[in-house]
Amino acid sequence: MTRHLVTALIALVFGFAGAGIWSLSGFGHQQTRNYLISNPDILPEMADAYQSQQSQDQLAQVADDVRAPFPGAVLGNPEGSRTLVKFTDYACGYCRVSVADVERLISEDPELRVVIREWPIFQGSDVPARMALAAAKQGKYAAFHHAMFELGSPTAENILIAAEEAGLDLDAAREFGASEEATAELAKNQSLAQQLGFTGTPSWVAGDNVMEGAVGYNRLSSALGS
Repeated sequence: MTRHLVTALIALVFGFAGAGIWSLSGFGHQQTRNYLISNPDILPEMADAYQSQQSQDQLAQVADDVRAPFPGAVLGNPEGSRTLVKFTDYACGYCRVSVADVERLISEDPELRVVIREWPIFQGSDVPARMALAAAKQGKYAAFHHAMFELGSPTAENILIAAEEAGLDLDAAREFGASEEATAELAKNQSLAQQLGFTGTPSWVAGDNVMEGAVGYNRLSSALGS
């Protein structure tokens, strides 16, 4: 943890987040310094709280864009009152593991809308991501999405199988996958992920909570307030 972060955390604790940079060795802060040295275990908790607040601030700037799905790229109830956003990649094993958590949440909450943001970060995974967007255009996103993850690695063969299982018009899907609209959507998702500070998949926006990794059903459920 950097000295700058420690300084900022101390400022937050005492309600002076906007008061500027403090010197830990300065007069009047010796007791604070001694307390932190004697109780170093609270620093990770402070860091988590500080970073959580930063994430919420970042989310506030892009919340509407993040929660507005690419047309058709939604699981669960498209008109649901609660929204979970998942940034995902078909080559991501943790994304595959988390599919069951999302399905459980959907099955238990008829008001849950799951917005999927295709974020291909692994080499070659833009190919299934583009096909997924094409599936969304054809109203068959969920079928392709689940078939793709069930098949495992996103090889050319598996992408074709998933597309056929979902009943896609392959010619139309390939044409759309190569379109500027598909390219723009992937670029938008990349930009949103960067603005939210995400470094990998899966990443989530659950209610007002921003999280990374295969966090599991319990944490997602708690974040959604369900």
